Amino acid sequence: MSQPPPPPNQPPQGGFGAPQDPGYGYPQQPPTPPPGQQGYGYPQAPGQPPQAPGQPPQTPPPPPSAPPAPPQTPPQGAGGYGYPGQPAYGQPPQGGASSPYASGQQPYGQPQYGQQPYGQPQFGQPPQAQYPGAPGPGGPGGSGQSKQRMAIIVSVVVAVALIIGGGIWFATQEDDGGGSEAKGKDKQSSQGGSKGSSGDGDKPAEAVDAKLLNKVPMPKVSDQVTVEGMWVTDDAFVKAGVYKIVGYPLSGGAAKWTIPLDGAVCWSSDHLTKDGLTTVLYQEAKPSAADKYPSCTEVGLLDLKNGKMLWHRNVKEGDSKISFDEVTIGGGTVAAGGTSGGAAWSSSGQALWKPKSGEQCSDDGYAGGEDKLVAVRRCGDYDNPQIQVQTLNPKTGAVKSAYKVSQGIDYVHVASTDPLVIGLDAGDSTGSAVSDFLSIDDSAKTGKVLGKIGTENGKYDAKCESTNVEGCRKIAVSKSAKTLFLGSEDRTDSSAATANEVVAFSLENGKPIGKTDGVKGAALTPLGLDADGSVLAYQESTWEAGGAVWRIDPKSYAKTKLLQNPVTSHELESKFSPSYSEIIYSAEHLYLSDVYASKPSGTYDRDDPLALVFGAS
Repeated sequence: MSQPPPPPNQPPQGGFGAPQDPGYGYPQQPPTPPPGQQGYGYPQAPGQPPQAPGQPPQTPPPPPSAPPAPPQTPPQGAGGYGYPGQPAYGQPPQGGASSPYASGQQPYGQPQYGQQPYGQPQFGQPPQAQYPGAPGPGGPGGSGQSKQRMAIIVSVVVAVALIIGGGIWFATQEDDGGGSEAKGKDKQSSQGGSKGSSGDGDKPAEAVDAKLLNKVPMPKVSDQVTVEGMWVTDDAFVKAGVYKIVGYPLSGGAAKWTIPLDGAVCWSSDHLTKDGLTTVLYQEAKPSAADKYPSCTEVGLLDLKNGKMLWHRNVKEGDSKISFDEVTIGGGTVAAGGTSGGAAWSSSGQALWKPKSGEQCSDDGYAGGEDKLVAVRRCGDYDNPQIQVQTLNPKTGAVKSAYKVSQGIDYVHVASTDPLVIGLDAGDSTGSAVSDFLSIDDSAKTGKVLGKIGTENGKYDAKCESTNVEGCRKIAVSKSAKTLFLGSEDRTDSSAATANEVVAFSLENGKPIGKTDGVKGAALTPLGLDADGSVLAYQESTWEAGGAVWRIDPKSYAKTKLLQNPVTSHELESKFSPSYSEIIYSAEHLYLSDVYASKPSGTYDRDDPLALVFGAS
């Protein structure tokens, strides 16, 4: 719903006392939301509030087709106030070591915010020597001229190879001036240890040759029901079902325990504490003739180690319950937000804060984590909101740091709370709901932008929920390496050496710093991190090979295969997409699940599973 705008020249009222320092601006231009229908992960029409809680979900359309042809001229203007100065890709930064970035391909789409065309090779200039002590052009004697000619020949050969391969090439220069390619090297034998374990030096174990261990059947429903939520504990694979949360043995078998719910799940937190706690938002009742779409008013704290609900709460305004859009857990606090504002409870169930009647600002939602809680706070009207991203004290709600997003951005997504990385949509046309990721330094009272990473209209593949705070997929954020990992677009050319790459971007300046080659014929998608901080990536299945899981070193970018699924399960595995499905790899097992229980529409989807489990045993 719309909120009345604050009085002119006055700071927004209400909330937790957010600091009113001028923020670091985002480009001052209204976004151009992509076309698409409302639903799971899809954007809504501009200027409209999010889908009302309790409304029937819509089946997500298939992933978008090939993006439209790029514009003929790049957009005008440069990055907004507060953005760090950023040279064009492939050009060395001013006053520092160079970090060349080049590609033999023509750029897909045009660069945004005044960047130079992406990765275009420059021909016609003799290259400089790239190894220590090499003589420069025109050096004395025939030896120098010979080396110069050899450098030119090598440069041309490399450039041609890059054009033929159509890949993405990164290089970094060491402090001593020597060149080294920042590109991961594949390991022929692969680590097959449990999640978080390490290989044995130069002799890593072979990848797990997996088989299908469990196929959870699709519940029989007369209408589509949300079943979002999947977690893995030390001894259970847990999946949200129709009006219940169910725990299964890790390697298959009948349900171990069931937690009943009064209504359907509306939203589930991805976060699972060390004690096995997580939280869900669910409807106050099952559908009935009188109320076909009950509201999402109930917040429950689940203990997944013991298979029980510890407590459930709601918030009343007068005689009515307040509806929420999403829920999370962070720093020991359960927090729910939405169009009516935000509320929070301690792990013991004590109310910490709730929406205040008449306030001009409200919390769209929260993002959690082990020690942090971040709020996205909206002030003013939905057609022209002022949004702040606030790092909170989880116990009190007091604002520790605030980053003010420039007006013109309607929705903000939090991809990571530690480090703080947010996603914005300033004109993406792919349906991913994110055009840029910003890394924010929230150590001071006023947040500061460190780096901006653009998805470049699909050149890099990520997906966020259209209107929700959490829910970004197909990314990995490494705190130790200060890096964001994104998969590049899936190439349609089946003859390409690799279907895509996983590209590493520095969170300190937004620049690309390395990449990991994918595999031939199947895209490689980042899933997140393992317990050691390495990146986990899922390789989609094909008719030639089942899906696989890879581990990527966050600093060397080398990848090793952890698990390989059988090709005989391809038809079942292909029902699950990294864009719309839940995927978890843990302890040599791969778990895939759907977020909707649907009635079959024909013979093709008659035997669709709700979830699959792959592993050796």
